[in-house]
Amino acid sequence: MSINEEEYLRLEEEINLDDIDFADLEEKYEADVGLDNYIIVDGAPIAPEAKIPILTKVMRKLFSSVGEVVEGDEGIHMPTENGKTKGFLFIQYNSVADADAAVKKLHGKKLDAQHRLSVNRLSDIEKYGTIKDEFEEPKLEPFRSHGYLQSWLQDEQGKDQVVLHFNENVGIYWNKKAAEPEQVVEPRRGFTSKYAKFSPKGTYLFSIHPQGIQSWGGADFHSIKRFFHNQVRLVDFSPNEKYMITLSPVPITLPDSIAERQQFPFGPESEGHKLVIWDLVTGEPVRTFALPSHLENQKEMPWPLVKWSYDDKYCARQGPDALAIYETPSFQLIDKKLVKIEGIQDFEWAPAGIKLHNSKKDQLEHILSYWTPESTNQTARVALMDIPSRKVLRTVNLFQVSDCKMHWQNEGKLLCVKVDRHTKSRKTIYSNLDFFKVSEKDIPVEKLELKDVIVNFSWEPNSERFVTISRLDDGDPNPAIPKNTITFYAPEEAKGKNANGKYKPYKKVENKHSNTVIWSPKGRYVVIATISRSSGEIEFYDVSFDDESNKKALPANVKLLKSDTYAGMTTIAWDPSGRFLAAWSTAWLHAIDNGYRIYEFTGNLLRDESVDQFKDFIWRPRPESKLSSSERRKVRSNLREYSAQFEELDAMEADAAVKEQILARRRALEEWRAYRAKHVSKKVQAKEEQDEIIDEIKEEIIDEKEEIVD
Repeated sequence: MSINEEEYLRLEEEINLDDIDFADLEEKYEADVGLDNYIIVDGAPIAPEAKIPILTKVMRKLFSSVGEVVEGDEGIHMPTENGKTKGFLFIQYNSVADADAAVKKLHGKKLDAQHRLSVNRLSDIEKYGTIKDEFEEPKLEPFRSHGYLQSWLQDEQGKDQVVLHFNENVGIYWNKKAAEPEQVVEPRRGFTSKYAKFSPKGTYLFSIHPQGIQSWGGADFHSIKRFFHNQVRLVDFSPNEKYMITLSPVPITLPDSIAERQQFPFGPESEGHKLVIWDLVTGEPVRTFALPSHLENQKEMPWPLVKWSYDDKYCARQGPDALAIYETPSFQLIDKKLVKIEGIQDFEWAPAGIKLHNSKKDQLEHILSYWTPESTNQTARVALMDIPSRKVLRTVNLFQVSDCKMHWQNEGKLLCVKVDRHTKSRKTIYSNLDFFKVSEKDIPVEKLELKDVIVNFSWEPNSERFVTISRLDDGDPNPAIPKNTITFYAPEEAKGKNANGKYKPYKKVENKHSNTVIWSPKGRYVVIATISRSSGEIEFYDVSFDDESNKKALPANVKLLKSDTYAGMTTIAWDPSGRFLAAWSTAWLHAIDNGYRIYEFTGNLLRDESVDQFKDFIWRPRPESKLSSSERRKVRSNLREYSAQFEELDAMEADAAVKEQILARRRALEEWRAYRAKHVSKKVQAKEEQDEIIDEIKEEIIDEKEEIVD
């Protein structure tokens, strides 16, 4: 049946097309009319129209490397104006997945020296294009003061703070030596879903939640910032607390709605990434990364994945056959390219700036070390590299290498490389120690060859002394037999101008189960411990013990001060001052004797607390001291006076009766001083009145004679 023109016009007037629901058709043909297959590329060269075919060919080749671009003119459209391209173009892919891949892989791609491409989805135009005709000044959030974030350093007694994590509670306390810990804030239930962690200088405390990370600080540990990262598992920080790194097993996915995307901290370029670097001050992500392919399916994730230079100026992450080194705060690759190192296994930054021999630079150098294994045509190698020049300063070739571990001394002047070597038959393993003297001319390397396998190595802070734990690889792995040897090394006494300062063992303790070495942060005192599920032992050593046997002031005079057994011990840690050591048994590993103990640096047990479902003990770190060298000398010269004051305070805290007695003595002393001052002043005044001198002039005639003058 057909209708004439009059009937058609009548029907058009009667039917309102706005009332018809086309939702089913739009849903059916959404793929045909949507914008998800399109990307917009900004930052392209502005070129004359004659150059468009060449530029189009270059762009098609580049963007076809990540997906299939639609053929013909529909695939790439390059707008022009006044006979030139406008610096941006539209590209259509055959699939949404290819468009997504282009955004992830080519955003930020450097086309040449002058042009860096910015790639976004065309469907995000509403997110980025909501610009009003009239400028509206953005609304700034009112300033919120967090107080003095390092207020705990002002404690008159210099006490340290600790975090105790037990059951579902997390509490912050003052450590009061042998006395009961004093609450800083009320313990909080559900404070963290996993664990708590301080930043390196102790400014912030962080809690972990399914939604992300929460930072806390100030005298009352109030909330400071939230960092959204879904299902975050691991967290780390740069040395100076400028940046935080988080890792989640769940890749970042953008919200569906535009409103949610505007509040979302990540952009399209971060989709699919798992590693995030945050700015701790602003709370914003500064860079995100996808995990390297060789780490995606690993059961045990190496951590940290990002390592930092001592001053936060550079960071680096390792990939297959390359190092990616970034400069902050831009987080762009140095020289815009990777550092190719075939077969690289591990790397470490020097923990301090280094003044190289004969260097004319005023600033200290940033040095990193790395090692590569043996291959068919190449020996194993350990190398030192200067950053940002990427110049290799020193290389050592190694043979028959099974593994290497790099141990920097905290001042950065020395690097010890523990080299595990195997015999030609590969049945026996033994260790060598290679010492790189980084600040000396040509960076000499001293070798120390051993017959044992070193299972632990640790430098003394600010010193060349170190401790090793080793055992002979005799083919008998029975852990019940104590075979470990503890060895204390120090530089050999210099004899004459040609002394080479080789390292000499000054003491050996054999037939031990010990497997852990931890030095006091101030040096001199070291704890050697056995940490295992079946047994636990702690031994306190003084490596500069002053007695009659050390009259010649040997480089090391080792004395065992005290030992203790702790069957359930899982972890040990010194406090920042080096006065106390904490050892604890965590319910995260087992249910044996959960709780903690606190020891003095000499090994005296101060506290032994059994706590049901005890999980963690965390000392609050301290920033480096700001005292000058002259101020430190003054403290050392008056150490006895300060020591007496602190001993009195400790006695007052330990016993209420002693405290009352000391306070009563102080009141009596103050009363006596006031009484004495009052009467001494009266006596002095009276004496001054008696001793007042009055000058009198007295004239006396001794002889008188009268004489007449003409």
